[in-house]
Amino acid sequence: MRKQKEKAKRIVLLGNPILRQVAEPVRRLDKRIKELVEKMLHSMEAANGVGLAANQIGVPLRVCVAKHEGQYYVFINPEVMWASDEKYGDFEGCLSIPNVQAFVERSIEIRVMAYDQNGDRFEVDAHGMFSRVLQHEIDHLDGKLIIDRAVEGGLYWVRMEEHSEEPVLIPTTPTEVEQAFLVMMNEDEYASVKGKEVNGG
Repeated sequence: MRKQKEKAKRIVLLGNPILRQVAEPVRRLDKRIKELVEKMLHSMEAANGVGLAANQIGVPLRVCVAKHEGQYYVFINPEVMWASDEKYGDFEGCLSIPNVQAFVERSIEIRVMAYDQNGDRFEVDAHGMFSRVLQHEIDHLDGKLIIDRAVEGGLYWVRMEEHSEEPVLIPTTPTEVEQAFLVMMNEDEYASVKGKEVNGG
């Protein structure tokens, strides 16, 4: 357990410009990339996430990882080959934007082509929640966040009230969320902000 924590990297939070950059394709699958993948998997587990993009630990490369039904997936240079016209909405959280939930509509099914850490090309058909997780992570690689994808009126702060097991949702806007995280970053508080991931990474 201690070794895993040592390998886990701190999650980059909203306000860091790397989250708004389009990640660069991986040109060479070498030891450095394999080490990156290992750090990402440890970081995702340590943060209790179901997905993580490389730029969320400060590396601007097109790599993301996901966990679905107990299985781990590594996507290097992922591409969405097809997405269903049928969409469905659900709440998403993000490890890089703790204490915020967004109601986002996404394709119910997608097909993704990518390479694994051994350089083998593969395709995966993802449905439902797995499809949502992959779309969320690929968005990260394109510099897009759930606050950009939220339907109108579908963005909330999540607060836990004392003596209550149910969270309170407080309506907010993308601008308010970004400004709040910038203030925390400028006050050097954002590194200690802790939140729980909901349906995303």
